[in-house]
Amino acid sequence: MTALSTNICGIEFKNPVIAASGTFNFGKEFKNFFSLSKLGGICLKGLTLGKREGNDSPRIAECYGGILNSVGLQNPGLEAFLRDLTSVLKEDTNFIANIAGNTVSEYCALAERLSDTDISMIELNISCPNVKKGGLSFGVLPEDVKNIVKEVRKFCKKPLIVKLSPNVASISDNALAAQDGGADCISLINTLKGMAIDIYTRKPILSNVIGGLSGPAIKPVALAMVYECYKAVDIPIIGIGGIMDYKDALEFMLAGASAVQVGTANMINPMAMVEIIEELTEFCKENNIKNIKELVGGLVV
Repeated sequence: MTALSTNICGIEFKNPVIAASGTFNFGKEFKNFFSLSKLGGICLKGLTLGKREGNDSPRIAECYGGILNSVGLQNPGLEAFLRDLTSVLKEDTNFIANIAGNTVSEYCALAERLSDTDISMIELNISCPNVKKGGLSFGVLPEDVKNIVKEVRKFCKKPLIVKLSPNVASISDNALAAQDGGADCISLINTLKGMAIDIYTRKPILSNVIGGLSGPAIKPVALAMVYECYKAVDIPIIGIGGIMDYKDALEFMLAGASAVQVGTANMINPMAMVEIIEELTEFCKENNIKNIKELVGGLVV
């Protein structure tokens, strides 16, 4: 056991640093920078049953303190992913499949198929629109959160992470709903709603008008929500939102996160996660911390 090793839902992680879904694709692009085996885990790009081309460009826009994205879940689809799965899983790290859909049955089908692979865990992205509810996200109302998790749980043989949307009335209520539905773990937060406008053309900068805000600007919101959920649920939490360095990661762990996902930072510095891991190791050594798990939920209030 090393100072950074941790166990989440029975899965051993060599360190608590995980690549967040979306900004790391399926990992291949980063092999030129470092060995992926250095990471605790990789949360793969969101998968849907069928291939998706995503939204029209422009679908990424920089803004103060972060980025807006409206990529639209571009991905090759489940079948193409499964054909290439062996090459994806070659690295010595944990791989987490992130799944998305527009109906409960789509989520269930994805969970069932991926449960028969060597994927370590499955992350449920419930920020997608429910076509049977007029486009309202699965992750908005606690009763909808509980329902979809309960249904997917029937088909999911892997540890199930539920990724929570921050665009809700009560994040702790939704966390409890996920737990009650059968989630093994929750991850939060997904992106906040945002937009940007070109003052000269008077048009939205994103083709989809509204996008998701990520990056350091959302960190205070994410941190508060992780803390609220830590007080509400008994299952592990993976913290996400504006983590740029090891100090950010430590804040999330003190607030209650057992691990963290790093997203936007990878787009700025491809070595960000490796640096975070190295600096966390040094922090534990300098502060006589035998295992970083000692810090989880250690906030003094």
